[in-house]
Formats: sequence, structure tokens, C-alpha cells
Amino acid sequence: MSNGRTLLRSLLVGMTVAAVVAPACAAHADPTAAEIQVQIDDGNRKVELIVEEYNKVNGDLTATQAALTDLDAKLRPLQAQMAAAQVNVEQVAVSAYKTGSHLRTLSVVLGAGSSEGFVDQLGTLRQISHNQQAELDTFTAAKKAYDAEQQRLNTLLTTQQTQKGELETRRKQIEADIARLDALQDKVNAEEAAKKKPAPPATNPGPPPAVSGQAGKAVSYAWAQLGKKYVWGTAGPNTFDCSGLTMMAWKAAGVTLPHNAAQQWGKVKHISRSQLAPGDLVFYNGLGHVGIYIGNNQIIHAPNSRTVVKVAPIDVDPLYGYGRPG
Repeated sequence: MSNGRTLLRSLLVGMTVAAVVAPACAAHADPTAAEIQVQIDDGNRKVELIVEEYNKVNGDLTATQAALTDLDAKLRPLQAQMAAAQVNVEQVAVSAYKTGSHLRTLSVVLGAGSSEGFVDQLGTLRQISHNQQAELDTFTAAKKAYDAEQQRLNTLLTTQQTQKGELETRRKQIEADIARLDALQDKVNAEEAAKKKPAPPATNPGPPPAVSGQAGKAVSYAWAQLGKKYVWGTAGPNTFDCSGLTMMAWKAAGVTLPHNAAQQWGKVKHISRSQLAPGDLVFYNGLGHVGIYIGNNQIIHAPNSRTVVKVAPIDVDPLYGYGRPG
């Protein structure tokens, strides 16, 4: 009897737990479209940070490779000079070995004409030998310094190449997660999407906002890129990432900026929102994203790999600050 009551009580408890857990599991397995979008937006922000770090490492890598090329160009003539100096020193040594020091000295004495001339010529021979050895020592020291710098740059190059590879791997992992979320979002929104009217065809955006001076050239350039695809690590002419777009926009205005949002922030004059004017840069997401202001509380930016260069509200992402190039 006791065993029967125990079994019944266990069954009732089990049924109660199942009733409580089942709805929770179902809710967890079927997130809303809004919840999925939050995860997608979070993934996009993470990708932005990785892409901008990749751009920085890529720029550093280019600079290191240029430094190695420059060092090699300086090293080649130095090596030729060292070889020539070494030949001169060896020729003096061979000559001394063949003639013998006393014969060389006798030749000097016979050709000197006087004791004073002998001293002068002997001193000249010694000075030539000394100068050649000193020159060779100087070249050797310089070569040692060049070799040390070359080793340092090669080590730095290897480190930067490793960082670049790691960032590419991280980006691919996050984008794969976002792709899975996109598929899930499509599934959740399937019925709603079927009810929506087809989107109208894209229209010509028309002329850019009227802005004068350098800022006008930057805005016009950005405007001309509307609709072009986002591809990370690129800066035109057919694809852009966020800092690639702002870099090229201001390049069209004659201002040089690096291909990295954080480094662009370090180059521009920081301003307040009340000072914001068309052409200024707007920074987001802890310096992981940047766009160009076009007025009327709008920016042009290259958001992420699932969309294109577009106009968006200035508050499209968490704001970091505002900057004025030039």
C-alpha cells in the first residue's frame, strides 16, 4: 500500500514538472523575430569590431613589408661596399706576404730620396692600410645593425600575419552564426513575409545634398556609392566596408585617413553633436563602426555583409562620438 502511494505521488510530481517545463522549452526553441534580430544585431557589432581590427593589422602589415623593402634597398649597396673594402684589405695583405715587409720598406727607402721622404711614404702606406680597415669595421658594424633590424621586422611580420589569420577565422565563425540566425529568422517570419506586398524596385537616389567645399566633395562621393555591396576589408571601387567608405570619401576631398575607424577617430577634430555638419564623421560601437553625416540627422554608411551602402538615421547604432576631418 505504501509502495502504491509512493508510486502515485511520483507520477503526479512527474506530470506537474512536465507541464511546467514543456511550455518553457517550447518558448525557448521558438524565439520571436525581435529576439532573433537582437542576436543578429549583436553579431553584426562583433563582426564590425573584428573587421576594423583586421583593417588596422592589415595596414600595420603593409607598413612592415614596406620597411623590409626599404631596408633591403639600403642593405644591398652596403654589402657591395663591404665586399670592395674586403678585397682591398686582402690585396694589401697578399702584397705584404709576397714581398716581405723588409723588401717593401727597402723599396720605400730607395724611392724616397731622403730620410724625410722615407718617413712620409711609410706613414702614408700605414695610413692607407689603417683607413681601409677602419672603413671595413664601419661597414661591418652597419651590417650588424641592419641584420638586427631585419630580424626584428621579420618577427613583427610573422606576428602580424598570425593576427590577421586569427581575425579572419573569428570573423568567419561569427558570420556563420549570423547566417544560421538569418535562416531561423526567415523561418519565423515566413507567414508574415508571404502576406507582405513585394518591395518596390530600387530608384535612383537623385542628386546628393547641396554641400560646399571639401565636405561637399566627401558627401558627393559617399552618395555616389549608394547601393554598392558591403565587403569587409575593401575600399572601392565596387565594394566597401564602413571605414573604407569614409576613407575614400574624404580622399576625394583631398584628405588622407587610415582604413580603420579607431585610427580615423585619432586623426579627426572631435566635435559635439550640436556642431555636427555634413561631411563630418559619426563613430559607433566603441569605434567599431563609422559613417559620414549628410545632414537632417542622417548618415551614409556601409553597415554589414547582409546589406549595401545606404542612408540611415544617425542613431542607427550606439553612438561613440563625432569628428571633423581636414
